[in-house]
Amino acid sequence: MTLSTVSHETFVIERTYNVPVAQVFQAWADPVLKARWFAGSAEALGAGYELDFRIGGREVNRGGPPGGSVYMYESQFRDIVPGRRIVYTYEMHAEDARISMSVATVQFRQQDATTQLVLTEQGVFLDGHDTVAQREEGTRSLLDSLGTNLSGGKS
Repeated sequence: MTLSTVSHETFVIERTYNVPVAQVFQAWADPVLKARWFAGSAEALGAGYELDFRIGGREVNRGGPPGGSVYMYESQFRDIVPGRRIVYTYEMHAEDARISMSVATVQFRQQDATTQLVLTEQGVFLDGHDTVAQREEGTRSLLDSLGTNLSGGKS
């Protein structure tokens, strides 16, 4: 018998980065910059990572630990207002199993010389393969990596 469960969850993460909104937004929009913090390195471009940053465009990231499961993230951009917000939907797969689907909104707010980023994600987690706690932890880690890259470090 196949497990068939659905869990709906929402989480919100806020971050403040010590750079202007334009720089933070560009880190989401530029394929080389995004690959550095989202896919692990700029070398990921063409090796499992793709970004077509426009309304209707897609983003794909494939990978996993050596000898482990292969995960695939596939998103589509639904709304982009430069310097203000990005709305996208995405699916996560582990091997051949769809483990979740989400809608995410990223908002950018200028505060003096800093940027406040607010990410809200509403997810549907399927058949016990993934949980909101795991997704929120992974997203927090990605936003930490973004901060490291924005400050000139490498993650």
